[in-house]
Amino acid sequence: MYAFIWRKLPFGLVGKLTGSVLLVAATVALLWYVAFPWAEPLLPFDDVQVESGVPAETGGGGDPVTGETPAGEDHELPYDTDQNNPAPSSPSR
Repeated sequence: MYAFIWRKLPFGLVGKLTGSVLLVAATVALLWYVAFPWAEPLLPFDDVQVESGVPAETGGGGDPVTGETPAGEDHELPYDTDQNNPAPSSPSR
């Protein structure tokens, strides 16, 4: 196919190179402005869902700094919170 296009482009080597660049640019523009916007709603890139099997909380969480929850809202986490969180050490000079 590419050999056929190369043979059909006019004006020698310079014309063939210029014509090839213009054909590539036209193809990219057609894809960018016509094909991709048409296909975007059909693709699942914006459909991000993280499911944990636990119902989502509805606000009123706790203190984001200390991690404390209000009384009566103690939740069990399905992972260890101390594993990669070592106690701070005193600075050595």
